[in-house]
Amino acid sequence: MDINQVKKQWQTLSTTIEDIDYAVSGHDYNICLERDKVRDFATLMLEEGFYLVDLMAVHVTPAIEVVYQFAHFETRCRVLARAFVDDNSEIATIADIYQGANWHEREARDLHGVVFVDHPYLFPLILAEEDVDLKPLLKKEGTLKDIDAVRRKPPEPAPEPKTKVKPEGAEAKPEAAKSQEQS
Repeated sequence: MDINQVKKQWQTLSTTIEDIDYAVSGHDYNICLERDKVRDFATLMLEEGFYLVDLMAVHVTPAIEVVYQFAHFETRCRVLARAFVDDNSEIATIADIYQGANWHEREARDLHGVVFVDHPYLFPLILAEEDVDLKPLLKKEGTLKDIDAVRRKPPEPAPEPKTKVKPEGAEAKPEAAKSQEQS
């Protein structure tokens, strides 16, 4: 896999691509997608040898965000792709592209109320039929956090080391004098 070629293809589908330090975050790239590009992105990832690790929903302001985690079969490359649902809590399914998305999308529907448009079997997975409108992981309006509050922030640069300033006229003692003082 030529990651530079793949990144060029990502650029045609995404609004932002951020290189991330794997040692700090556990993934290499953070990609923000428009919701109408999710299927195209998933198709590209499958063609490039990526598999779907996880799919989850996060309830934040301004809307519910669906987060897709992909990894490559042959090289260590992990990608987080994110897209917001529309005003009706809808986003396109990728269950026909990645079979493993079926379960994850049904779970996100049960717990967050996300509707995956054209999902072949979007029936309750965890909740009972009569609790389908419960949506237990949705937050109350006053407790929602802004998306920037929950996103990873780059680490702050380390402060510059302080250098000791010697008073004028003070000279450094020779090493022999220092060792005599310590004994």
